[in-house]
Amino acid sequence: MTGAERRDFIIDQIKNSSTPVSGTVLAGKCQVSRQVIVQDIALLRASGYQVFSTNRGYVLQEARASRVFKVQHTDEQLEEELCAIVDLGGCVKNVIVRHRVYGQIEAELGISSRRNVQEFLDDIKNGKSSPLKNITSNYHYHMVEADSQKTLDMIEQMLREKGFLLEVKNPE
Repeated sequence: MTGAERRDFIIDQIKNSSTPVSGTVLAGKCQVSRQVIVQDIALLRASGYQVFSTNRGYVLQEARASRVFKVQHTDEQLEEELCAIVDLGGCVKNVIVRHRVYGQIEAELGISSRRNVQEFLDDIKNGKSSPLKNITSNYHYHMVEADSQKTLDMIEQMLREKGFLLEVKNPE
C-alpha cells in the first residue's frame, strides 16, 4: 500500500466509524508503526482534512455548507425567522449589522434548535436589550450553516417566501 493509498484508507476508516479510531488500530490495519499514522494524519490535516485527536482516537469533522443572508424583519417576527431556519436544519452562527458610523458589528449566536431560539429570546427580554438589527432599521445579515447547499437553498427560498430575504445587489 502506497502512502497515498494508506491516507485514503485512514480517512475512509475515520469517516465511516461511529466512534473515534485509535492510531494503534489504524497502524495495525495498515501494517505500519503508529508513528507513520501520526505523520499521515499531519499530512491529511495539511491537505485540508479536519482530523481531530481525542483521548480515544481520531475523528473527522465534516465540512458544513454556509451562506450569508441579508434579511429584514420586525422584532415580532424574530422568533418566526429563527425557528424557520432551525426547523429546516440550519444553524444561525451570527448576526452582523453594518452601521454607517460604527462599521460592521458582529455577535456570535450559535442558534441551532427551537430551545436555543427560546433561550435567545429570553436573554433579549430579560436583559432589557433590543436586537442588534434595531440600530440599522431592521437590516442585518446572518451566517447560516447547514449540512448541504441544498438545505441552504431551502432556507433561502423560505426566507424569500416569508418576505425576510433582501437580495444583495453588490455582495461585499
